[in-house]
Amino acid sequence: MSKPRKPKGRPISGWLILDKPVDFGSTEAVSKIKWLYKAQKAGHAGTLDPLASGMLPIALGDATKTVPYVMDGRKIYEFTVSWGEERATDDLEGEVTGSSDERPSEQHIRDILPKYIGTISQVPPQFSAIKIAGERAYDLARDGEAVEIPSREVEIFRLTLLACPDANTAHFEVECGKGTYVRALARDFGRELGCYGHISGLRRTFVAPFSEEAMVPLANLVALESIEDMDERLAALDALLIDTCEALSALPHLVINDDQAHRLKMGNPILVRGRDAPIAESEAYATARGRLIAIGEIGQGEFRPKRVFA
Repeated sequence: MSKPRKPKGRPISGWLILDKPVDFGSTEAVSKIKWLYKAQKAGHAGTLDPLASGMLPIALGDATKTVPYVMDGRKIYEFTVSWGEERATDDLEGEVTGSSDERPSEQHIRDILPKYIGTISQVPPQFSAIKIAGERAYDLARDGEAVEIPSREVEIFRLTLLACPDANTAHFEVECGKGTYVRALARDFGRELGCYGHISGLRRTFVAPFSEEAMVPLANLVALESIEDMDERLAALDALLIDTCEALSALPHLVINDDQAHRLKMGNPILVRGRDAPIAESEAYATARGRLIAIGEIGQGEFRPKRVFA
């Protein structure tokens, strides 16, 4: 029997909050960060289109186990809508599919915004990662197939008109939940206003629980390649990582001792005692000496591990 292959790269774990530049794909960004850090594995929490810039949280190593908790978090985008044209991709990349000489007034724009706040029904763009009969919608769209994508409910917590610099454009900020397509908002705004519209600028500034201040521009990371000493270069890169636990800050937290940590790492439950101990939680995380040990559930006086960390 052949021996299992040893994973290539360093077993480094943590979150890098990348400020992704325009014209750089999310998958390309993950590959670049994985290479820079010489990491065994990496993944991102929420795709950003190549034409979009801003926050792309990238998980390294064991932090990839916490990606779902970031994917489910609230997000904030700043975006610009250009009026007068609807495009196949609902952004600058696509061909024009409808045009109009009409332009909305600032008051008209403000009047429609309340309709888009709360739980709304939204049809994802034709060029999206939604699966239709097992195929990605964007693959079908590139093959020239017009597919009917079912609407779905998304949550819009806040939607603000920031400015109307001229008759052709308007700047917005939106705070939204998982699965919201900002490109679809621009498309629907344009249709309701009777003038058509598409995204001409998009930047993500927040992905819960990470703040805008945590973002690291890609150029800053690339600049560290000039450090010839590999150990020194990796130390400089590692200093930019955020602890894996930060992704779980919305969950109840249990501080445990070394013996309990050992039991959890073996897949065994531990007793939860104390006046302030949680009684029942579907999900919580446990740390020992400041290090993440496990994510699990609390019930009947026990913490039962579901995911264990190295």
